[in-house]
Amino acid sequence: MLNSKNCLKSLFVVLFVAFSLNVKAQESSPLTLWYKQPAADVWTDALPIGNGRLGAMIFGNVENELIQLNEHTVWSGGPNRNDNPDALASLPEVRRLIFEGKQKEAEQLAAKTIQSKKSHGQKFQPVGDLKIAFEGHGTFTDYRRELDISQAISKVSYVVDGVTYTREAIASFADNVIAIHLTASKPGKISFIASMATPQPNATIALNAEKELTISGTTTDHEGVKGQVKFKSIAKVKNQGGEISSSENSIEVKNANEATIYISIATNFNNYLDLTGDENARAQAFMAKGSTKSFADLLKTNRVDYQKYFDRVSLNLGETEASKLPTDERLKGFREGDDPQLVTLYYQYGRYLLISSSQPGGQPANLQGIWNQQMSPPWDSKYTININAQMNYWPAEKTNLAELHEPFLKMVSEMAEAGEETARVMYGARGWMAHHNTDIWRITGPVDAIFWGIWSGGGAWTSQHLWDHFQYNGDMDYLKSIYPILKGAAMFYVDFLVEHPENKWLVVNPGTSPENAPAAHDGSSLDAGTTMDNQLVFDAFSAVIQASEMLDKDQTFADSLRAMRDRLPPMQIGRHGQLQEWLDDIDDPNDHHRHISHLYGLFPSNQISPLRTPELYSASKNTLIQRGDVSTGWSMGWKVNWWARMLDGNHAYKLIQNQLSPVGSNRGGGGSYNNLFDAHPPFQIDGNFGCTSGITEMLVQSANGEIHLLPALPDVWKEGSITGIRAKGGFEVVELKWKDGKIEKAVIKSTIGGNLRLRVPNTLDLEKGKGLKVASGENPNPFYQVPVTADPIVSPEAEIIPADLSDMKLFDIKTTKGEVITLVAGK
Repeated sequence: MLNSKNCLKSLFVVLFVAFSLNVKAQESSPLTLWYKQPAADVWTDALPIGNGRLGAMIFGNVENELIQLNEHTVWSGGPNRNDNPDALASLPEVRRLIFEGKQKEAEQLAAKTIQSKKSHGQKFQPVGDLKIAFEGHGTFTDYRRELDISQAISKVSYVVDGVTYTREAIASFADNVIAIHLTASKPGKISFIASMATPQPNATIALNAEKELTISGTTTDHEGVKGQVKFKSIAKVKNQGGEISSSENSIEVKNANEATIYISIATNFNNYLDLTGDENARAQAFMAKGSTKSFADLLKTNRVDYQKYFDRVSLNLGETEASKLPTDERLKGFREGDDPQLVTLYYQYGRYLLISSSQPGGQPANLQGIWNQQMSPPWDSKYTININAQMNYWPAEKTNLAELHEPFLKMVSEMAEAGEETARVMYGARGWMAHHNTDIWRITGPVDAIFWGIWSGGGAWTSQHLWDHFQYNGDMDYLKSIYPILKGAAMFYVDFLVEHPENKWLVVNPGTSPENAPAAHDGSSLDAGTTMDNQLVFDAFSAVIQASEMLDKDQTFADSLRAMRDRLPPMQIGRHGQLQEWLDDIDDPNDHHRHISHLYGLFPSNQISPLRTPELYSASKNTLIQRGDVSTGWSMGWKVNWWARMLDGNHAYKLIQNQLSPVGSNRGGGGSYNNLFDAHPPFQIDGNFGCTSGITEMLVQSANGEIHLLPALPDVWKEGSITGIRAKGGFEVVELKWKDGKIEKAVIKSTIGGNLRLRVPNTLDLEKGKGLKVASGENPNPFYQVPVTADPIVSPEAEIIPADLSDMKLFDIKTTKGEVITLVAGK
């Protein structure tokens, strides 16, 4: 038997070795956000962790650590509808006024009869805070705070009186707990007091019979809707060595060797119509399961669960000395410096945030993902579906996170259920629709002022995500399951479109171009046949037409949609050479509005392309130049995607430089907070996801009837590689490597077979030396059928400048299911 002195000596050795390895790992991980100072009380300096259900912001404060907590279903209110039945009777008059050019009068009438008179959406709310007080830690050295996104772990370390203290935090995917592990480089040095707080007014904090800290409460009422979400949070402390005691509202640990704090949170939410769950039993079950495991075991499992998603994609754009600096210092110097690895970090941070805030079976990532400290957050942290919620999921398919698309796709199916009544009651239409905003209760009526709220394209746009998901995976059973939702979105427009009295086009009336208004309309946003509305209807009809062909059903209905699609207004190019936002040529070239919604047809849709529609390409480019680069954060993210689709990598990179600038440094908004959260300002997470999507679009696109490799490579990324990117039709770009703007190697896997059409910047050969077949005609692959965009109407004053496409090669390769194609630079 070993004596206690030898045991203590062995323990010291183990702890020292473990600590040394830990420090080495901290210094060597390139995918790490790190800082030399705590977040103090700045929420956008804190670092996010999450498992799709639970979110936590880790502040890293030394004496008084703060960990702010969220749970995905903690929302104000309860099941409700917000339709306005007065809309139907007033609709003919609203339409008449708009057609007569009396938009302001139409808006005033619509505000009385169409705008919701009930809830304008409920609020995503915080659960509370875990506070950990460390007495005597006011004077410290060697501080480091980090978030390793390659392993999904937050760490804080510092030295007090020769002892190195380390805190690690994870949000466990498998066990549904947040776990915080506290260690020191010497035994017996872990002492702290843990307590909980909450901003929720209808909540109580107590110590239960098991000596666990609890928060029990019900969310608040809002806009006449009673708060009905019951929530329970439990915090349990397990120590090794030392003493543990508890009081009425705190737990104290003294002189322990280490300690782990476990947090579980649950609610009574089952779905948007059902709140019969038992929050107490759920929280207790999560705690009973999670707290039986050591932090090391939780970490091991969590690393596997997380990395099965994260490790699918890698990006290498090179590295410079700047990558050794703290993240906040890198952010300050990026625009004028040389730090390509920060782009890689930001790119993968977007994927990290999506993995952490959107998991199958949970709620979709909202306007702030899953992280929010305010009882009344900006825009209620809802789902704004005239761009922002969709942007959250732009990276999902292409960056190999398709499973994480599921919460959003589920929300669309639930909106389709709720939106049938909205379509019928408000507009006398079949099918389903949604306006510009929804929440956890899946409201589909018009919220906020009619200027924003009357937009009716929420169903058309969100349903495209279902179609997109199918186009990437090619699963015919899935297509069968979503077809009724696609058909319903199209059916709404079958009944809602009306004939324009002058040119006989079929138009959406009332419609808007989201959140913008031309001066010619006296400040009113209402109009008929806006360009974005026309593009959305085109996509809604086209998806059903293609789906009916692939499923061999509903041919008569599909034919009727073809006839109606042919009567939609064509896009128009105005006197300033711009893509017109409205039917009339009334765009102001000095308009720098953040929304450029009529470029939906360029991205995420594919109705506009420099390859297929040169006139519309020219007009879109003019529009982007006239609107300018600087804007709010999410708008910058969208612009990265647009410039990538314009095949202009240098301009796309300029937007990335604007995005990776400290908040406040761009005139007009945008930029990033120190924790790399996107700044509208304030914080909106969509810009993070939008920029990750845009960087992907710069390197790989599959929107124009082909896979386009390196379509928008900026000059600064002279060499690099990316792996694991998915393309439509079941293709995966297993590896893409380039140097001096030319592809050196490309490896592409075909998971379902079919023709592989490649557009590349240089000649490629098959690895075994066999030449490639030059492509011609239409791509026979059904997943690469692109509906034909109607020729635009062009103002005689417009100057058309097509893109230079001279340096591109186009090849066809027949593939079979499971085949891997390896291509190398041709000689």
